[in-house]
Amino acid sequence: MGLKKKFFLIFGVVALIGATLFWGLNQNGKRISGFLSPLGPALPKPLEKYSFEALRERGYLGSEIKLEKVIKQEEEYTSWLFSYLADGKKITGMANVPLRLRSGQAKFPVVLMMRGYADDEAYFTGLGTRKAAGVFAENGFITLAPDFLGFGGSDSSSKDILEARFNRPVEVLHLLASIKGLPQANSDKIAIWAHSNGGQIALSVLEISQKPIPTTLWAPVTRGFPESILAYMGEMDDQGKKVKREVDKFVRTYDAKEYSIDNYFADINAHLQLHQGLFDPLVAEEWSADFVSQMNSLGKKISYFTYPRSDHNLKQDWNLVVEQDIKFFQKELD
Repeated sequence: MGLKKKFFLIFGVVALIGATLFWGLNQNGKRISGFLSPLGPALPKPLEKYSFEALRERGYLGSEIKLEKVIKQEEEYTSWLFSYLADGKKITGMANVPLRLRSGQAKFPVVLMMRGYADDEAYFTGLGTRKAAGVFAENGFITLAPDFLGFGGSDSSSKDILEARFNRPVEVLHLLASIKGLPQANSDKIAIWAHSNGGQIALSVLEISQKPIPTTLWAPVTRGFPESILAYMGEMDDQGKKVKREVDKFVRTYDAKEYSIDNYFADINAHLQLHQGLFDPLVAEEWSADFVSQMNSLGKKISYFTYPRSDHNLKQDWNLVVEQDIKFFQKELD
């Protein structure tokens, strides 16, 4: 083979490799799934869009909050079935709207409420939130408690159990962005109430948004991912075998730290209030104490209350806990 032919052969191979690499990368230098490269096709990563960094970069425009029908009429407030849209999907929930503004108010402050785990077959709108929501509404707060996708009258959630979990903060972030469109609501005065796994969602929202939304947490799950799932495998019907398989598959493809609240505690800018029962069989007191210690070491503002007689729902001290929350919301949203 002549020198000229060798030159053109080498040039052609180099050009082919270069073109393959170029078309296999997007303008940010990330490989595009489905294009060929000398190393073979890139693995698809459909859950990459749920990393905390990715969720920070995307937008949440909000939608109309529709008060669809009255659930119950109380002396001080009306309970409504409400709905809004998150990425085009309908999510329902319970809204409590007070009937009378307080002196000096033009609109009502808002408490966004996030329940913990619920069995979808036994679920009804307001489960896990309606009792506390009623008291908050009696004290002049609009309450919004979303059902989440797959519950109540909401559209279905993802069949991928991890995607359904990762999407929960997205659903809340859309609701936060929608509050400005609710005529009765003061979108500058918003607080969060969260219980159990709802605490995990609330902390995710605070870390992704980095907004100073005052938040009260009842027995929150503060462990990182995937420990926060694996810790409860024994409570599941199949001892968590399906969940364990999905988690194992996930960690082979993704960096779990990018989806884990404990990797982003430093990004919380809200005043937190945490209530923990010492007879709680589901959330260990040491979890909450460790979380509080980490927040203190980061210079974050957190108030911690323990209740020696109380269970996971703080039933034995419920009135006291709710009273503490009302004082907290009034002080923070004044």
